Amino acid sequence: MNISFNIFSVIFSLVSLTMVIPFLGILFETQEKVYNPEPISLKPEAIKENFYSLITNIIDEQGKLEALFFICMLVLITFFFRNLFRYLALYFLTPIRNGVVHDIRMDLHKKILKLPVSYFSEKRKGDIGARLTSDLIEIEWSIMRSLEMIFKDPLTIIFYLGTLIFISKDLTLLILILFPISGLVIGLIGKSLKKSSDLGQNKMGSLLSLIFENISGLRIIKAFNVEKYINDNFKTESSNYKKIMNSLLRKKDLSSPLSEFLSTIVMVVVMWVGGQLVLNSNGYLSPQEFIGYIVIFSQIIPPAKSLTTSYYYIQKGSASAKRIYEVLDVTENNNNNNNLDISNFKDKIEFKKVLFSYDNITVINNISFTIKKGEMIALVGKSGSGKSTIADILARFYDINQGEILIDNVNINKIIINKFRNLFGIVTQEAILFNDTVYNNIRLGKLDATNEEITTAAKIANADIFINEMENGYDTFIGEKGDKLSGGEKQRISIARAILKNPQILILDEATSSLDTESEKLVQDALIKLMKSRTSLVIAHRLSTIKNADKIIVLDKGKIVEIGTHAQLIKQESHYKKLSSLQSFT
Repeated sequence: MNISFNIFSVIFSLVSLTMVIPFLGILFETQEKVYNPEPISLKPEAIKENFYSLITNIIDEQGKLEALFFICMLVLITFFFRNLFRYLALYFLTPIRNGVVHDIRMDLHKKILKLPVSYFSEKRKGDIGARLTSDLIEIEWSIMRSLEMIFKDPLTIIFYLGTLIFISKDLTLLILILFPISGLVIGLIGKSLKKSSDLGQNKMGSLLSLIFENISGLRIIKAFNVEKYINDNFKTESSNYKKIMNSLLRKKDLSSPLSEFLSTIVMVVVMWVGGQLVLNSNGYLSPQEFIGYIVIFSQIIPPAKSLTTSYYYIQKGSASAKRIYEVLDVTENNNNNNNLDISNFKDKIEFKKVLFSYDNITVINNISFTIKKGEMIALVGKSGSGKSTIADILARFYDINQGEILIDNVNINKIIINKFRNLFGIVTQEAILFNDTVYNNIRLGKLDATNEEITTAAKIANADIFINEMENGYDTFIGEKGDKLSGGEKQRISIARAILKNPQILILDEATSSLDTESEKLVQDALIKLMKSRTSLVIAHRLSTIKNADKIIVLDKGKIVEIGTHAQLIKQESHYKKLSSLQSFT
């Protein structure tokens, strides 16, 4: 529809412009009279003769003023339809412009949710944010803005050039020689513009990363009085970005005056050569035809100029598009054979000689152990010993380098990832909540849960009382990352979410380590209810919380150094006994 209406718009525009030729012919009494035109057809010559015949009849029957009035009204009508069709062309293009950007944004967001956690360990979150925001805006304003020009301007140039060829083949041949030379000069600058734009978008990603880091670390910045140091670092990055953007904008701003100057050169050459044809060609080109030629040619310059501008915009936007497709084209690294369905955990989980490295640093080194159904297994060890990594590779946030992890004798890499994760519930040290209501944060555990199921889960998690004391109860918004709640309240909501899911396997990653004594007691009580009759993998910071574990695995530098119950490990007087003595619990 856009192309069709653009064609009509160009045709009516062309008709209105060609009216200058008979208008001038009548005005200066040089209009050739036609009395016997060839039969009407779609041939340009036939259309021209029949139109001139119509004007001849009006002049002979009604006079020159009436003929001029007829031409003026014809111009008015054609301009009306030209602009009507131009609007309709834009009307049908608007959903495409916005729809493409929406589709890219959705594809990018969907891809981000599918990518493995390891991808975001390598890429700075601010840079990912820049691709979702500033890069998409750049595409919207650069490439999508150029769609109208891309669809309309080539049609305009083709139709106008056809008319110019009909008026004078020689002059038009000259134009076709000069314009590509202009395009070559413009192309060289466009290539440089794309390179600068790429640098600019990468630097914007770094700036956004710094902003996110500074906001999240604001307490530390203030506590250590390093505002000036942090601000100076940001100023350096921002100054570098300013230099890149100065270069970029100067190149972009050069596009319009350069293309206009080059077009003016072509225009002057056409005026010089065309003037000679009028003066020396013995009627080959009449004065009114030459003036009409100049008028029509002058209307080619704006679309040619806007095509040049489009080229610059597309070069600038393609740098952003490249950054977006770097994310969209990332392979998700999931095993192609993960097509097995699993709905129940029946027997045991086995780690067999598992090795996991990150950035060429071995984090988990050849470990093997078994978790039987219904057991509570605790992982203890110093910071950096690999406790959280074991939980992450069990939940398949990362894929292991060597060995196998089996669930009921099936390699977890062969199981459909969504089906596999349905078995798990996770409560982390830092409760991960979203800027939504309490109700919706708990409901993430089971999206089709009833109100009764959600309130029951909250009661089991010791969260119902404080939720009901909030201003809007379960409909209270808890702020970004749940910042309107205390640490204990956050944990109890995350536990309620896990209870609602009713998982068969539970992973607890130091869920009480950052809480005060009162909150810890409430959360610990909720965790005991949650772990009842479930298979649990508990990462413990406070050893007092795992004294009753069926098995305690002690880790050191990614290796298992001890396995046993609390009582057994205390008797061995080795790694676990040292950790226990440091915490001095009874």
